[in-house]
Amino acid sequence: MIPGACKGRVPVFFILMAGCTGLVLEARTQCRAGDWPGWRGPTGLGFTAEKHLLLTWGGKKNENVLWKAPLPGSDGKARPDQNQSSPIAWRGRVIVTASFWPQGADQKDYPEHHVLCFRASDGKKLWDTEVAPGPWKLTDLRGGYTAPTPATDGERIYVLFGSAVLAALDLDGKILWREKINPHPFDVAIGSSPVLYHDTVIVLGAMADKKESRLMAFDKRTGRLKWETKRPTMGFGHSTPVIVEVKGKPQMIVCASGIGVAADGVVGFDPASGKPLWWCKAAGDAASPAYGAGIVYCDSGRGGPGVAVDMTGQGDAATTHIRWRVAQVPAGLGSPIIVGGYVYRVHEPGVLRIWKAVTGEQVAARRLNGVSTWSSPVADGAGRIYLANAGKTYVIKAGPKAEVLAVNDLGDDSRASAAVSDGRIFLKGGRFLYCVGKK
Repeated sequence: MIPGACKGRVPVFFILMAGCTGLVLEARTQCRAGDWPGWRGPTGLGFTAEKHLLLTWGGKKNENVLWKAPLPGSDGKARPDQNQSSPIAWRGRVIVTASFWPQGADQKDYPEHHVLCFRASDGKKLWDTEVAPGPWKLTDLRGGYTAPTPATDGERIYVLFGSAVLAALDLDGKILWREKINPHPFDVAIGSSPVLYHDTVIVLGAMADKKESRLMAFDKRTGRLKWETKRPTMGFGHSTPVIVEVKGKPQMIVCASGIGVAADGVVGFDPASGKPLWWCKAAGDAASPAYGAGIVYCDSGRGGPGVAVDMTGQGDAATTHIRWRVAQVPAGLGSPIIVGGYVYRVHEPGVLRIWKAVTGEQVAARRLNGVSTWSSPVADGAGRIYLANAGKTYVIKAGPKAEVLAVNDLGDDSRASAAVSDGRIFLKGGRFLYCVGKK
């Protein structure tokens, strides 16, 4: 069964099964329920089958915080990058990336790029590897150098930094290869995380020179470019693609903003070749797509219309396979999620909106004071949705009422999203990496 095909309340077991059998992330070593190998987990959609995650943590006594580990550059002397990248977890290890300018360094120069590994049980730092910057020096630091989240297939860890450098490390932190991306002037920053499929690492490149925008697939073993698909009609494109199964075949969904009369904003690609299968003019950009209940939903993340598309079409799907639209969705760089037949979307000014996935009918809109509009949600196997952050977190009961089950605060706000593994929640703040779980 494919993601979203189940008509029950929370179809996460089927979604997780699709991810672990290789249809989504193609991990050579089969992933377990306790692994979180990339951006938004095994499926790239924010789902975990775990049913026993904690509802409450933090506060004055740091309730249910098992450990916290300092992040590099957070000692008050260095200048940290925005470090929006999220943690990943694999077989008892937690991996994060971080960049910072050492004390006295000029922010007009490259920051140091670091990949760190912590032991999941107690937070002990196992290794810290520095990756040499790539060819692109940012003059606009709005997006920063460390937005992409790492990915792992259980053999290698793949990291992408905003200086236009892609690297693979082994599980002990040794750099196996390092590849510069050329041409390298991306549009403001690199916001998209690497996606693994079979023997490739796929990167979405939205370039300042739109004629150079493209999808790129690099060989996982060597870092060499295997194929690329030019996308000259793509405008902004900082979201991370998602690979799902449609009619028994994999599709890679890319959401971006289009330019020109024939622009394509949402496109379904063959992830093996980069060949476009269908497309429609719509607004994408920074937020990753959501998939379930037979549709893919996406919006810009920067504010604008939202669209739900049936992915079974071919060619131009704008007139035949768009199921519904939302005229205006305010800015919210976190991603939406589809659970149990509903689309959940958090946007400015801290509002959660819920639509029916089949029709687009809005069933709820609730203000959640202090909720992050940058972090992306996680849905568990017990019917709960975690709008989780190292700052303020809301836990919502899945359903049409936006019922709040718990509110937590670690006081270390950041733009990173949560990772979930073996009953624990890992949250990357501005200063520390936190592990939340039962003591």
